[in-house]
Amino acid sequence: MTLPLDQVAVRLHPADDVAIAKADLAAGTVVLLDEARATLWQPIPSGHKLALRAIAQGAPVRRYGQVIGVARRPIAPGEHVHTHNLGLDDAGREAAVAAHVPPVDLVPEAERRTFMGYARPDGRAGTRNLVAVIATVNCAAHVVQAIAHHFTPQRLAPYVHVDGVVPFTHAFGCALPADGRDYAVLQRTLAGVACHPNVGAALLVGLGCEVNQVSDQARGCGLCAMPMDRPGLVIQDQGGIQATVQAGIEAVAALLPQVDAARRTPQPLSRLTVALQCGGSDGWSGVTANPAVGLVSDALVRQGGTVVLGETPEITGAEHLLAARAATPEVARQLLAQVRWWEAYARRMGIQLDDNRSVGNAAGGLTTIYEKSLGAVAKAGSTPLVAVYDYAEAVAARGVTFMNTPGYDPVSVTGQVAGGCTLVLFTTGRGSVFGFKLAPSIKISTTTALYERMRGDIDVDAGRVLAGARLEDVAAEVFDLALAVASGRPSKSEAQGVGEAEFVPWQTVGTL
Repeated sequence: MTLPLDQVAVRLHPADDVAIAKADLAAGTVVLLDEARATLWQPIPSGHKLALRAIAQGAPVRRYGQVIGVARRPIAPGEHVHTHNLGLDDAGREAAVAAHVPPVDLVPEAERRTFMGYARPDGRAGTRNLVAVIATVNCAAHVVQAIAHHFTPQRLAPYVHVDGVVPFTHAFGCALPADGRDYAVLQRTLAGVACHPNVGAALLVGLGCEVNQVSDQARGCGLCAMPMDRPGLVIQDQGGIQATVQAGIEAVAALLPQVDAARRTPQPLSRLTVALQCGGSDGWSGVTANPAVGLVSDALVRQGGTVVLGETPEITGAEHLLAARAATPEVARQLLAQVRWWEAYARRMGIQLDDNRSVGNAAGGLTTIYEKSLGAVAKAGSTPLVAVYDYAEAVAARGVTFMNTPGYDPVSVTGQVAGGCTLVLFTTGRGSVFGFKLAPSIKISTTTALYERMRGDIDVDAGRVLAGARLEDVAAEVFDLALAVASGRPSKSEAQGVGEAEFVPWQTVGTL
């Protein structure tokens, strides 16, 4: 039996050389490709690509109407297109071209929506009200955890407006040059936690002999408008673990009444800053979940809000699309400079940016980093790119912004949240159990099969689009859920207490 292409696969753009299989296709299946018939000589898994026409060796291959790689050898119509016959070639990489981007059509003030958040003295608003206990160095990690874990739900019961006492530990803080990039990034990241709109008060804890001294880190947090009467404890000065844990418990207990005094009030969406993230991507990520989040991004921006796209290695091959949307030539220049930095970094480290693809990405149908990137940038919607930030730098602009981060989810989200994001929209095709204590994470699946398999972890099923649901309806569901979670409803990862170990500041150089 000959099956029409649209019955078994999805062609995303008229210029595409490939289509995406809707379900597992058996060898011997005959597919009607335009006016030709092609027999599938090998099975093609769901989410993987089949060739729509003959492709010569060395010719560019397009998906989304964009180049995702070049043919390693001749490819016949109906053939499975994947790592065995598709590779990278910078000669086929699209060049960035400036384009006129119309201004955002903002929703009239009277029609804008709100969320129930915590107004902070600096004009920002939190989606949570936490006490942060922060280690300046890895040597203080145990003490920080002991202090925070003392405050069980039972002990916090009298403080109904406090959402938790959270430890922030990491593997760094010493054995690095005090005038180096990684030291500055660590200080900026920890200051971003202490000053975060989801944090009502913070306590710093150090060992005493580390490079990242408590006193220096406290000065880095000096602009925070928060109750920090006792910003830091030093284990060596306190007399060891037990004495410091007890002093920390007393310090946090003294802060709790001040933090509990905060109340949720209606806040404009101009005070909502959302991190855009994907992990465990597959061939459907750029078809269902990421475009749905892109529509949410557009809606938030029209409401005056801010979204932050990250993962610089995962825009490689798609940077031209973002650069063309830059609000100014300088913004485009800054974006492309970040991509060039990563290319130079990869050369120094002896790695390829294409190595960013994981085993799961390939199993899910993604063949090259270009293909992965073209799907990933869809999360940022269609409005102008207004600003580019370095890792964990405070995000001040409103609209679509970009932050230079690695592609590794915990490190990337740590930077975005330290920059001020109070909510995370996280798409996944293979399945993710990611959560983040400082900012609730909402996970959106690319397929219904994944949603059904991981119902306890996935918040929204974007795979309904493949069964005929409107992308706009899925986006509306994500948008409404985002406002509900911002107003206090726990996401599924948050309800399970996930997100303490996922705080991972970025470090780029070797240890001394």
